[in-house]
Amino acid sequence: MEFNPNNNIVKLCLQGMNLEEESKPEEASRIFLQAWNKATDDFEKFTAAYYVARHQINVPDKLKWFETSLQFALKINNDNVKGAFPSLYSNIAKCYEDLSDSDNAKKNHELAISFMDKLSDNGPFYHGTKADLQVGDLLTAGNRSNYKAEVIMNHIYFTALINGAGLAAALAKGDGHERVYIVEPTGSFENDPNVTDKKFPGNPTRSYRTRAPLKIVGEITEWGRLTPEELQKWREKLANVKGDIIN
Repeated sequence: MEFNPNNNIVKLCLQGMNLEEESKPEEASRIFLQAWNKATDDFEKFTAAYYVARHQINVPDKLKWFETSLQFALKINNDNVKGAFPSLYSNIAKCYEDLSDSDNAKKNHELAISFMDKLSDNGPFYHGTKADLQVGDLLTAGNRSNYKAEVIMNHIYFTALINGAGLAAALAKGDGHERVYIVEPTGSFENDPNVTDKKFPGNPTRSYRTRAPLKIVGEITEWGRLTPEELQKWREKLANVKGDIIN
């Protein structure tokens, strides 16, 4: 079970977020509730409930939905959802504060803090590129961004999702073949702040970055490749992204 942007529930949530950006909260709320009603597995229910919670007007309903989202996240309890725990517990704590329940507010604040900055992902990890490299080569920071050419990246990025690395390879600059390498970080790494808690709770894309080199230890040749139409949509989406890269 992993994050998939082509999942129907994920697509509905993205649609709801677009409506939020267009200042259409009532329409967004309906879309998120539709996502909840159509959700079939724990990951879909965790995701949909999180967005339904954000649109509740009264605090008890908001608390109920955030706790529902947390219950499904705890059932999954893997690297796809662990990054969401600080946000979920913080939101629950805020609800208890608003309800003047200081004991439960304190307990959930402490739980939120306990999950912060605790990366437990053991990989394997992947990096997508069009560069022709060999096992043993090192990938290093200092290259230009694939998304904003004027930005020199202070970190090298990688993911624990093969298809995520495949997407990065497809979007990478250059005329070479798309390559997905198995990599090992040679130093400490952190959640990619450009995606963590930006759209979806936590870091469901399992995207990370490091200042230390990544060592290539293998190569993957099979992953879910995008159609030309899907790839064009991704390029258009990235071209329209506003805001700076957190570098």
